[in-house]
Amino acid sequence: MDNENLQEYFKRYEGNPILTPENWPYNAGAVFNPGAIKFNDEILLLVRVEDRQGYSHLTIAKSKDGKTNWHINTGPALTAEPELGEAIFGLEDPRIVWLEDRQEYMIACVSFFDKVAGEPPGISLIATKDFLNFQRLGRKLMPFNKDASLFPKTFKGCYALINRPLVEGRADIWVSFSKDLDFWGKDRVLIPTRHRAWDCSRVGLGPPPIETPDGWLIIYHGARGTASGTIYRVGMALLDLETLEIIGRSSDWVLGPKESYERVGDTDDVIFPCGAVIDEKTDELLVYYGAADSVVALAIANLNDILVYLKKCTEY
Repeated sequence: MDNENLQEYFKRYEGNPILTPENWPYNAGAVFNPGAIKFNDEILLLVRVEDRQGYSHLTIAKSKDGKTNWHINTGPALTAEPELGEAIFGLEDPRIVWLEDRQEYMIACVSFFDKVAGEPPGISLIATKDFLNFQRLGRKLMPFNKDASLFPKTFKGCYALINRPLVEGRADIWVSFSKDLDFWGKDRVLIPTRHRAWDCSRVGLGPPPIETPDGWLIIYHGARGTASGTIYRVGMALLDLETLEIIGRSSDWVLGPKESYERVGDTDDVIFPCGAVIDEKTDELLVYYGAADSVVALAIANLNDILVYLKKCTEY
């Protein structure tokens, strides 16, 4: 047996889970699925907090090392705004990028369409320069849609937004393009589900795309239904820097529920990453994920090892 096939690319942080409802400065039912970004020499997490009504909002937590000594804001940073057509029960699963051309951070998160049958999920875009003041840019893609992030760069003058619409019953990862962050088009499938594989039921973006010399690193979640419920695991892909075509994609999942905080919670057997940062000094990739829809955990990988692995994954 090839020992390389047994390599674990992601190591769980020994202090997991790093954030729990018990850490929170106000009542929280669950804390999970955080976006992540480097900001003012700290790692900032924008954490999805589910209150005891079952509604979700987003709260900021900061740490110097991204692992310990978290300072958590005493109230939400962002909540649903019904006057903008967002149903009151929530904002979910944020992803954060820095847009150099606009000199601001852009948050993409899930919100729900108020006064539409079933309140289906859609994507809200929110801009900020300081994580104190926020500009709501509205929702431009029709529901049903989730798991969105902008690329941090433009392509031939167009912004690119990864998203996950539900099209003819399929839940694939798509990309859409816009010149103004307002009107979107040229939509196409970026990463499809795979028949009978661990990611056969649905796939969705994890953290925002990470630019590397070898291509865009995409970390994504994949789901598969079983007799005892759905399991959410993590896979990876490498995309061409210009065309966004797949260069390599892991056939195996690379991180799956194993520890008790991942196996048992509000939703069992879920690993759901939304944020990642790179430590340039150590080449470490820190991936922040929601575990069992209940707590926040951290997995750490060596970026170069991941790229070497993905460049060998030519059958996808």
